Amino acid sequence: MRRRQQRQQAAAEAATRAQQATTTECGLCQRAVQHTTRHHLVPREEGGRYGAIVELCQPCHSSVHRFLSNRELARQYPTVEALRAAEALQGYLGWISKNKVEKIRNRRGAK
Repeated sequence: MRRRQQRQQAAAEAATRAQQATTTECGLCQRAVQHTTRHHLVPREEGGRYGAIVELCQPCHSSVHRFLSNRELARQYPTVEALRAAEALQGYLGWISKNKVEKIRNRRGAK
């Protein structure tokens, strides 16, 4: 029964992603971008495999994982609103909102 629900949820998420494919706006910085990637609001490693997701541009996705650990994401920032309000991301969000950057390189773990 649980696998059936998981498959149904995965199908619903796929339909949502297909619908969002025409709208390419980052869920975090809200800029219009060419490509987005799927970000699990609660990381898969912390139990969020089938949880809520948000489409983020590559710079935002990289920066979220650069500035916040998976444990912090799971416990303190399980919603897009909470993520936008994260103190660690405020400087980045101010910077990215003024740029047309499509790709960014962040070395994970080098804080």
